[in-house]
Amino acid sequence: MILELGNYKIRRTLIFRLSKTYSYNPSVKDINSEDTGANTDTEKEYIYKVYSDLLQDVTPVSGKTKTETYEDVAKRRFIKEPATMRLLIVVDKLLTGFDAPTCTYLYIDKKMQDHGLFQAICRVNRLDSEDKQFGYIVDYKELFKNLVNDKGTGAIQVYTSELDYDQFQKEDCDILLQDRVKKGRGRLDNALEAIALLCDPVKPPKSELDYQHYFCGNTEIPEELKNTELRRTALYKNTVTLIRAYANLAAELDEAGYLVNEQENIKKQVDFYLKLREEIRIASGEVLDLKAYEADMRHLIDHYIQAEEPTPISPFGDLSLIELIVQSGMDAAIDKLPDSIKSSQEAVAETIENNVRQKIIKEHLIDPAFFEDMSKLLSEIIKERKANAISYAEHLKQMANLAATVQAGKKEDVPSALRTPAQRALYNNLHHNEVLAMKVHESIMEYKPNSWRGMQTRENVVKKAIYDVLDDVAETERIFDIVKKQGEY
Repeated sequence: MILELGNYKIRRTLIFRLSKTYSYNPSVKDINSEDTGANTDTEKEYIYKVYSDLLQDVTPVSGKTKTETYEDVAKRRFIKEPATMRLLIVVDKLLTGFDAPTCTYLYIDKKMQDHGLFQAICRVNRLDSEDKQFGYIVDYKELFKNLVNDKGTGAIQVYTSELDYDQFQKEDCDILLQDRVKKGRGRLDNALEAIALLCDPVKPPKSELDYQHYFCGNTEIPEELKNTELRRTALYKNTVTLIRAYANLAAELDEAGYLVNEQENIKKQVDFYLKLREEIRIASGEVLDLKAYEADMRHLIDHYIQAEEPTPISPFGDLSLIELIVQSGMDAAIDKLPDSIKSSQEAVAETIENNVRQKIIKEHLIDPAFFEDMSKLLSEIIKERKANAISYAEHLKQMANLAATVQAGKKEDVPSALRTPAQRALYNNLHHNEVLAMKVHESIMEYKPNSWRGMQTRENVVKKAIYDVLDDVAETERIFDIVKKQGEY
């Protein structure tokens, strides 16, 4: 039996239960002979009602019952949709033929032995991503003593005795059961050391601005934001590793041997690096894919690190800082920044500059000429700020105007006849020749095949449509690269 439970804030978990139950297809004949008139349902009536409610909205696929269809959907969601399916409870199921690399926790609440036990513990031994280095098994039946014993009849020994050692070495199949708390302390100590070493080159006094300079670079140099990307990626990954290592041991720090003052210091460090990660993410204008672990991180942070009311990990919700500036105004956008950033005018200025720069870098290939102009204008505004040629208020005003232009993807003086981004991109990159741009656009629209990207013969048709207008091979190749980035085509 597979049951779907709500949105548990834990990683994907598989629970083997003790009861003897199988895939049940509810049928009225199952309860026709049950006693009536009692105040409570009989066991059969209860099971019938549970399954009837569970399968009410399920449409069976061809060749399968409602129950089988539901179970297929549940298994698929457990593997593919971590945000909506986090916990499976199964009875006599999924020991074989079920591959879920993302499954991290296994709770065993039934007696198993030999191959069955070995197959069960292997449900969590697949690595999925960098943050999954092992699986957890919670053994309610003390079955681990049956894995290996002096008689050679343990589940591992029975299984490995049947392997062909021409293909496998015996040590390849050995399992070493290690002290979880001891290993947990080692991982936490290593995580703290790794992230401290990463941040060690930050110049004293290691203020928020010093960290921003180290992880985001000099805003005057357009290439700096790209050149420091590996540092930021390392910071993000090391922070997640630290949070997981801390959360896995947070309730057992005493048992792990940490003194009270050491525990407080570790908690402060975890909190510091968590906030630093978010500040650098905002300062660099980067959007992280948090779907895989945001709920987990929020849960761990709220329970183990921060005592205040839960707040969203990103202060902007689904909006970027530039979108917030355009939609709500500069003052409202600055007010959403972390306190450590908005307390410094220079940090605020560099955060906004980096966000605009990031937008330019990401979308440069869509319209190279336009974004090259925007990059030059940004560099001029930054140079004026650093030379104290303009006031802080005037700088923010100029940055707000620039952000609006970059977000819109067009200048105010673009001819009104150019109504789409693709038309404007052609205009900007064909030396602002409106007639020529429209001719290229119309030729592409007339001759472009369906699904032409990635297929050489069809791409050649588009190139010919461009060449028929431009009559220049080099120009055709240059404009084709831009055309390929336009969703309109």
